[in-house]
Amino acid sequence: MQKNEIQLGYKIDLSVIIISLSTDKYHTKDNLEVTLKSMAPAVRNVKHEVILVDNSTMDDGTLKMTKEYFSDVIYLKRKEVHGFGDNNNFGLKQATGKYVLFLNNDMEVIDSKIFEEMVDWMDKNESVAVVSSALLNSDKKTLQRSGGYFPNLARVFVWMFFVDDLPFLNTFIKSYHPAINYFKNSHNQDWVTGAFYFVRKTVLDGVGAFDEDYDAYVEETDLSYRIKEKGWDIWYMPKWKIVHFGGQSYGNENSLIFELRNLKLFYKKHYSKWQLPILNIIIKLGCFLRIVIFGLINPKLSKIYAKAFKSV
Repeated sequence: MQKNEIQLGYKIDLSVIIISLSTDKYHTKDNLEVTLKSMAPAVRNVKHEVILVDNSTMDDGTLKMTKEYFSDVIYLKRKEVHGFGDNNNFGLKQATGKYVLFLNNDMEVIDSKIFEEMVDWMDKNESVAVVSSALLNSDKKTLQRSGGYFPNLARVFVWMFFVDDLPFLNTFIKSYHPAINYFKNSHNQDWVTGAFYFVRKTVLDGVGAFDEDYDAYVEETDLSYRIKEKGWDIWYMPKWKIVHFGGQSYGNENSLIFELRNLKLFYKKHYSKWQLPILNIIIKLGCFLRIVIFGLINPKLSKIYAKAFKSV
């Protein structure tokens, strides 16, 4: 444990922050219940607090349901709809834990010791600011991508033009979103997904929380970038696993558009000005290529990229 963490004398080991977002289009209560029900036994041996930021535009009984699993939940109701980073930052203001876990509302905890083991591992690995587990699909077997490399021009090109899908090349060429095989082993990586972001509170106190200029997507890349700039490590550890159902709040179409737009914002904030026009060209040409290819094999996906082409 770091000296400043000892001096602060944390009474809580882990603050879990979850956002509830049910609107006319998206209903997350059922997924949230799966998350809470599966999480409850896994945090019993950890001094914890659960902070629920309810950003729903309707009263769907979320608070009553949450109290069935966590009677002492810190419940924060927001009347106006806010972005992912804004809501998490709102919850963070109430966090008193030594570690903070930003957790999506569409998860299922399947490892009963994941939290106590993560706390212990972070206590022993003082150079690590962030750790994340493997994310599994709903079949509870196959892996999801969970972060990757920072999106410089070469890595975005490799991703948008399918270069990382070519046999053998994906072993040597780094992509913004690496191939699935990359996530089979533990390693120090540039950024991990905000769906499961386990971070030291002292680090957030030092570098700041999520940048609220991002509506959704890329904000965890931005936060990780600022953390890495301060010399911290970020680790991906697939010995721990959690199920991520994914896409319940925004859907694939909006997810893609948000990510591409926010990549451009990331460049404005962190890279030289001359790189942004080149990024725009890569994104446009990459979307066009995908419109053509998916038009032959997946028309629905082709339409999504056509909309992205016009929107970014």
